[in-house]
Amino acid sequence: MPSERHTHGGAGEGPLTQASAPEATHHLADADLEACARMMQGGSRTFFAASRLLPPRVQAGAIALYAFCRVADDLVDQPGGGPAAVQILRQRLDQIYAGTPSDCLEDHALALLVQQTDLPRHLLDALVEGFAWDAAGRCYDTVESVHAYGARVAGTVGAMMAWVMGARSAGTLARACELGVAMQLTNIARDVGEDARNGRLYLPRNWLREAGVEPEAWLREPTFSPAIGAVVGCLLQEADRLYAGAQPGIGALPADCRAAILAASQIYAEIGHQLRREGGDSIKQRTVVSTARKLVLLAGAWTQAGWIRAEVAPAPPLPAIEFLVSGCEAYLGQVQPGATALTSGFPNRPLTQRVEWVLGLLERREHERSEHPARRRMLATGLPPAARPAP
Repeated sequence: MPSERHTHGGAGEGPLTQASAPEATHHLADADLEACARMMQGGSRTFFAASRLLPPRVQAGAIALYAFCRVADDLVDQPGGGPAAVQILRQRLDQIYAGTPSDCLEDHALALLVQQTDLPRHLLDALVEGFAWDAAGRCYDTVESVHAYGARVAGTVGAMMAWVMGARSAGTLARACELGVAMQLTNIARDVGEDARNGRLYLPRNWLREAGVEPEAWLREPTFSPAIGAVVGCLLQEADRLYAGAQPGIGALPADCRAAILAASQIYAEIGHQLRREGGDSIKQRTVVSTARKLVLLAGAWTQAGWIRAEVAPAPPLPAIEFLVSGCEAYLGQVQPGATALTSGFPNRPLTQRVEWVLGLLERREHERSEHPARRRMLATGLPPAARPAP
């Protein structure tokens, strides 16, 4: 599941089979998991809500993946980030996969996840490539090019989530990627105004031109119009198509994971439904799903998940995500389970204690990040928060 940037959102755990999990994750203290859940609540509300239905063996890995995605996203987006930040992320991945993570807790957590699950490197490389596209100000003329962007910043997260749950089949991984792309399209539709004010435009530009909107002129003065509403509606229709196509993949996940992913899918889809009820205007306001409605969807997912059936003959993957799926297939032919060994970076403790240590660090990191928005505004303006009116 994507985290809420546009993206990145979601996350991770084994060499898992659908019936097994790393022993360590069964011994996590409830207090540790609750502390990390508070971090997720502060970032992606949808991921936080759905994560409550994940089994403990997957929660720990999901937290690790979420933490890295969130911090990486912030690193690229912060003032002075851009291409330099992307290069730093690539170097950090090199260290993580060498078993020598840098001395920051997100890398420690991800390195432990890689050690436990043999997580394919190309998925994280593709995620960072999506960040690089943002840093370069890439334009998207067609819906297929938007698919390609969504495959990197969100389809990768879907694949990694499925991988940590124990899914290894090409069909299941394809549906997970497509669910991530669907969520990304919802994010784009919901954040049109916010993105435009940041100089970004993810709506397919040829759709805008066909509706009589010149993209560059509109970016200079973003306002809502029936034409913009129509383009947003078309993007939501495409998201709905991908949500429907991805649902059989949920039925192929381990039984204890289906409700959480179904809930995330339904909550994200509900953002689109609510946006339609608001007339498709995501320029003046950001659509949200009420807590009450989320609770209804969470309860419904819990009961509906058992009725979803996996595909007998999986459909071909969306072209934009084919390289992610084929990369996983190639990786499975090469991987030697448990081959990654951390040579430094973690305290010299048993695996169970190392997991608990990472979770404790995540909790402390959340406290450190509590002033992050203020620090970001200070960097952008050169003024301390007290010198400016409250936003």
